[in-house]
Amino acid sequence: MKVTRIAKVAIATAAAAGLAVSTLSPANSATRSTVVLVTSNQLTGLNPSVSNMNLTFNSEVAYMQGFGFNYYDNSPKLVDNKTFGSYKIVSQKPFKVQYTVNKGKVWSDGTPITGVDLLLSHVVCSSSYSFTAKLGDPTDNEVAPAFNALCYGGVYDEHHVGLPTLSADKMSVTIEYDAKIPDWQIYGPGPSPVHTLVLMAEGKTKLQSVAANNAARAKFEKAFYSYNTKLMKAAGEIWSKSYNINTVDSSTNPLLLVGNGAYILRSAVPGQAVTLALNPRHKTNPSGPATNGIRTIVFRIIGDGTAAAQALRNQEVDIYQGQPTADSVNLLKAIPTAKIIGGDQAVYEHIDLRVDNAAGSSDNYTGPFKGMDQRAIDLRTAFLMAYPRDEIVDKLIKPINDKAVRMDSLLVFPSEPGYADIIKNSGVSKYTRGTQADREAAALALVKKYYPNASATNPGFTVKLNWGTPSNARRAASAQLVKAALGRAGINVDAPGSATWSRNLASNSFDAFFFAWVKSAVLQQGNANLFCSDCGNNYLGYQNKVVDAANKKLGGVLLSQSQKLAEYLKIEKELMRDAVSLPIFQHPGVTAVNSKLQNVKPNPLNPQLVWNYWEWKYSK
Repeated sequence: MKVTRIAKVAIATAAAAGLAVSTLSPANSATRSTVVLVTSNQLTGLNPSVSNMNLTFNSEVAYMQGFGFNYYDNSPKLVDNKTFGSYKIVSQKPFKVQYTVNKGKVWSDGTPITGVDLLLSHVVCSSSYSFTAKLGDPTDNEVAPAFNALCYGGVYDEHHVGLPTLSADKMSVTIEYDAKIPDWQIYGPGPSPVHTLVLMAEGKTKLQSVAANNAARAKFEKAFYSYNTKLMKAAGEIWSKSYNINTVDSSTNPLLLVGNGAYILRSAVPGQAVTLALNPRHKTNPSGPATNGIRTIVFRIIGDGTAAAQALRNQEVDIYQGQPTADSVNLLKAIPTAKIIGGDQAVYEHIDLRVDNAAGSSDNYTGPFKGMDQRAIDLRTAFLMAYPRDEIVDKLIKPINDKAVRMDSLLVFPSEPGYADIIKNSGVSKYTRGTQADREAAALALVKKYYPNASATNPGFTVKLNWGTPSNARRAASAQLVKAALGRAGINVDAPGSATWSRNLASNSFDAFFFAWVKSAVLQQGNANLFCSDCGNNYLGYQNKVVDAANKKLGGVLLSQSQKLAEYLKIEKELMRDAVSLPIFQHPGVTAVNSKLQNVKPNPLNPQLVWNYWEWKYSK
């Protein structure tokens, strides 16, 4: 599942110094110091701030390995992490915010954390810095810049002024903005162990002394303020590519695994498990809330919901949350040693159609949906008309949540204010009117404009669909429903499932893709930045001046509720007219927990389950 960071400046960092080969501990271990969670996703990278690595599971692992200035609780409310540091407005005109790291905080390799470790956030989110340091053009769709970062083109990029300034004691950085921006607390810098980037750029493959680490950080500071192209390009190469791994074992460069979180990554075995162990530095010198007796956390990869439920019944796992089927939910409810926690998630399934080259892609998209001419719009419209959204909800979601409904807004959930007005006026009705058979017939008529011989048995053209791993039973079932429905509309759907589907999101060999977005913050901009021309999560290659202007307004000016919804409506009208994306359903939340494990409180935002991992404990 994909997760958007909403162009946050806070950089997720991997953490761990000690490495060992993992072994799975049973959930019913007598020590009760291990928690085993089920995940249906693979670890695909250690840096979710890199394009194509911004997946839910990657972000969850990174979250447990790094503390910053704040986090969301399950209200959801933004909570200040005063253990790590503080932030405050120091000037209203010009608008300036100062971020201060508490003295004495350390990385997992023992190196003190300073304000210099906050500067990388600016490098990976500021287009002006990339231009000045000759690191590449973040808006270039052909070649990615030295730092292949998601947050270029976001709120911080649009509104920061100049370079962050470093305090005399090097424990604080002050950032100036062109005005007081909405949600300014969220866009602050996150800590990154910049010394590790320098050391790896120099070819180091082992942990170094604190003195050597401090010297490397001093090099980064000097390079940052002098716009040293050579060193920054080398650091960008490491940041963008070296963390792109899915296996962690004794041969992994430990410099990739340095962080300040409560846990350190011990191992990652594709298709099996990801194991984290308590960070000894956190126990003696925490950067965030103290843990509660849990020494090891294991993510066990089980794609099939029924198999996951059986593992919970057998007490092989402690926590299950995934994409359940009706069968797996019934199994969960029948487990006497488990408690079920429900509730909707801030997650929605959607179908996207490629318009042009994805940001950073060097390929040349030539598929049937390319461009904004009438032919491309008609073919995309036909595809979305025939897409069996109602059937998917009725057959796959309502058996889990009988109150589930088809979702018709890309920016507002059905339970949120303004939803009814948006779907009434957005133009989504052309994808909802009539029955499924009516829509398939209308879609076929559009296809026949360009492929006169097209029929239910003779497709006019083929669409290659990227949807996910075959082990995900719910997604696999969706893909089959889609193939059948689109076939009746004269469109052949080639839908090869793949465990590495996420790496294909920017691939121009695919014309369409369905997966889920999950919100990680409560922002005025919401998830509108998924569709702006230069934003890192725009895999569609979609560019629209009206959408870009609305995004800029949402990210730069504090608006009333009605004004915000008016900008949302502008965006949705363009998306529906251009036929580039449709929502399908809001994910039902089903979490099953070992009844002896306390304080598991699912969060609607990402990270959903692990947001308060430090509170977890077993009852006696």
